[in-house]
Amino acid sequence: MKKKPAIRCAWASNELSIRYHDEEWGSPLHDDRKLFEFLILEGAQAGLSWDTILKKRENYRAAFDSFDPRRVAAYDRQKIQSLLRDAGIVRNRLKINSAVQNAKAFLKVQAEFVSFDRYVWQFVGGRPIVNPWRSKQVPASTRESDAMSKDLKKRGFTFVGTTICYAFMQAVGMVNDHAKDCFRWQALARR
Repeated sequence: MKKKPAIRCAWASNELSIRYHDEEWGSPLHDDRKLFEFLILEGAQAGLSWDTILKKRENYRAAFDSFDPRRVAAYDRQKIQSLLRDAGIVRNRLKINSAVQNAKAFLKVQAEFVSFDRYVWQFVGGRPIVNPWRSKQVPASTRESDAMSKDLKKRGFTFVGTTICYAFMQAVGMVNDHAKDCFRWQALARR
């Protein structure tokens, strides 16, 4: 008997996005360095497709010192200039400067809250929000992402508008926005 293919969210349509969908997207994440990585990548994605960022992800890891926020916060003008010449990442001055600024703000949040994880998960009460969407119902932002965006901006973060914050929340599993008929929705809803 032939096994039925898994039903996935419609956006997972190529090998790279399918692997990301099946293994990462929407899984609750509590590691500060990985949370920093997603914060930077979501900001870099603004105005672009997520596939573009997925294709450049390994280059980002190399260019941004494996997303070590202490190292990124110390980047000087010379390092920023070298990043602007790096064809492996999105060469946008505002986005690169934002990564450095966000690393500095990230370290301050860690100092205040012990971890960025503790800080960021407070916006969903410490537990993932499980949404029963059909794929066309998923919003671009919510009151939780509005609150997170507002607070991040107040703390000096940039490229953290409410839509970017909601995409971040989806990626790191703060919300389960897999379509209800997707095999990952069920697996994550049980956690």
